[in-house]
Amino acid sequence: MIDLRQYIRTIPDFPKPGILFRDITPLVAQPRAFRYVIDCFREHFQDRNVTAVAAAEARGFIFAAPLALELEAAFIPVRKPGKLPFRTEKFEYELEYGTDVLEMHSDALKPGDRVLMVDDLLATGGTTAACLNLAERAGARIVGCAFVIELTNLRGRDRLKGYDVLSLVQYSDGE
Repeated sequence: MIDLRQYIRTIPDFPKPGILFRDITPLVAQPRAFRYVIDCFREHFQDRNVTAVAAAEARGFIFAAPLALELEAAFIPVRKPGKLPFRTEKFEYELEYGTDVLEMHSDALKPGDRVLMVDDLLATGGTTAACLNLAERAGARIVGCAFVIELTNLRGRDRLKGYDVLSLVQYSDGE
């Protein structure tokens, strides 16, 4: 067992005052810690018959792509508008101040696919909920959501009720 907190750097006031940014770059720079994250995710979801691992850009890609290989599943990138070259499905969702849009290739998932959503961080759950919406509109079934870090005070898990949510490290406000 590895204490992942020792590989997560906290940067105060980034990207704006009052924010404690959880930086995963020290974690992915250490192969043993990076491998541990992928192994934890794989072990938790390996019996779910995952056919696709999806992630929103950009840090989610870091964990989702190697996990997809481990699970012998497709990797599905979910991106900001205009970044994917083929026909896309889009989903517009609410942020604290305004809206955002995510897109996925229209042929990325098919009915019956069993999708695992992956990201580095669960905060409010808005981005993950948008990804889940895109996958479910394609007829896919969500088998779970995996995060390296969860900011428990932002209650993102509440937004993902009904899904199997795994987070490896939890922080509360001000930790």
